Parts: sequence; structure tokens; C-alpha cells
Amino acid sequence: MIHFIEVLQSTNKPLFVFGYCDFIAGAICLLLTQVSQTMVRGANAWYKPFKFFLSIGIFAWTMGYFTGYLPMSNAVSLYSWMVIILLGFLELYIAVQAGRGQLSHYNSSTPFYGFLLFLMIVSAVVVTLWTAYIGLLFFSTDFPDLPGYYVLSIRLSIFLFVVFAFQGASMGSRQSHTIGGPEGGPALAVTDWSTKYGDLRIAHFIGIHALQILPLLSYYVFRSIPAVIILSLAYGVLAVFSLFRATAGKPLIPYRF
Repeated sequence: MIHFIEVLQSTNKPLFVFGYCDFIAGAICLLLTQVSQTMVRGANAWYKPFKFFLSIGIFAWTMGYFTGYLPMSNAVSLYSWMVIILLGFLELYIAVQAGRGQLSHYNSSTPFYGFLLFLMIVSAVVVTLWTAYIGLLFFSTDFPDLPGYYVLSIRLSIFLFVVFAFQGASMGSRQSHTIGGPEGGPALAVTDWSTKYGDLRIAHFIGIHALQILPLLSYYVFRSIPAVIILSLAYGVLAVFSLFRATAGKPLIPYRF
């Protein structure tokens, strides 16, 4: 871990600092879940910004590390600052709305909130598209100093990330992440994933975190190209299965468990 941080600091300091700030903000939000009684749709309001700060911090550090493998270019530098500005806005809005006990996602109750929701969607789409471009750079660049199976895992992980980041758009178009029932109700702690109805967030979560899981498993466990291909296919099937389960209105983890 120390080596990872040292490399990240030297190759992409902006994303290192951004991710570090995210983790601090996430820890503060987690603390607030214990002292604040503010609720949104039946859950403590501060769990949502906690999850976003943590997830985006991990994303920032992951992409900061990956872009260190690419030749330095204006595209990579602009990508880093674009991630900071756009996702920073998204996090800030979610945290402010949590503090006010208001929805951030799916909130178009006024023209102003509708405009901010539109900006959130645009921010997420731009980050996803530019991450796809970074993925294309990985597919078109040779990395003679890196194991082939590891490079392949990075390429496939970015592909899955992009696919399931856009899958998140299905929630935006529906103005809901629950299928088969109303928002709220029985749910897993912290994640707030429904244990009674279909929940589109689960496939989204599994898919976007391929970005970390596939490279880690390939580097330390599945150290061959065939094994990485099988691993990636199995992981993709899991994400697709959870998506189909959700669209059928069924929970991935039933309430009785």
C-alpha cells in the first residue's frame, strides 16, 4: 500500500490529493451518520454522501494509478482535472442536500433542482466518456514493461466500468433505482440495497468496481491471459445477472436472509 501511494503521488498528484480529500470527507460523513438524525427516504441522510465520497475516492486513486502507465499528455492531464471538477461538484451537491435532508438524485421538484440534476447527469456522462477514451489509449498502447495479463485486466476493467456506468443512466431515466415496488422499505445496512424489490444500483456497483477487482485479482492471483479472460467473463456475467434480477423486480439478496 505504501508503494502504491508513493507511485500515485509521483505520477498523478492531482488525483492523489483529490482521492485523499474524498476519504477524509467520507470519514466525516460516516461519523455524521452516528450523530445526525436527518433522514431521507427512511435512511440516514449521511450514508449517501459517505458512499459517494468513498467510491469516487477509490475511482480517483485507481485512475490516477492507471494513467501513470500512459505517456504523459494533455489528454491525461485534462482528464485528471475534469474528474476533480465534475465529480467534485457531484459530491458537493450530494453532501449539501444530505445536510438539508433533501434528495439529490431524482429531485426535479423545482426548476433549480432540475437544473442541478441535469448538471449531475452531464458530469457523470462526461467522466464516463473520457474514461472510455483513456480505455482506448490502453488498447492502442504497448506496455512492454508490464505483464500482458495485467494490461488485459486493466483494459477489460475499464470496458466493464464504462458499460455499467452508463447502466446507471437507466436509473436516471426512470427517476428511481427500485423496480417492482416503491422506494424505501427493507434494505441492506449502509448500502441501502432493497431486499424486497429489484434494485438497479447493485449491478451498477458490481460493474463499476470491476475497475479495481479485475486488476487486483489478475496481478496477485490469476496470472495468465486465459485466466484473466475467464475471470472477466465470469465477473461480467455476475453484473449482468444482477441487472436482469433487478429488472425482473426481484432482490439479489432476499429479505428472509
